[in-house]
Amino acid sequence: MMGVTDKVWAALTSMIKLEDKVNRQSEAMKQQQQKIEDLTARVIRLESHLELLTRAAMLKQIKG
Repeated sequence: MMGVTDKVWAALTSMIKLEDKVNRQSEAMKQQQQKIEDLTARVIRLESHLELLTRAAMLKQIKG
C-alpha cells in the first residue's frame, strides 16, 4: 500500500512542478511578446521619420 501512495504522491508533486514551469514559461513569453511589440512600434516610428526626412530632402533638391 505504501508503494502506491508514494507513486501517487510523486505523480502529484511532478504535476505541481510541471504546472509551475508552464506558468513561468507563459509569463516569460508574455514579456517577450511585449518587448517584440515595443520594438515593432519603434521600427514603425523610425521608418516614418526616415520617410519624412527623405521626402524633405527631395523637396529641398527640387526647390534648390
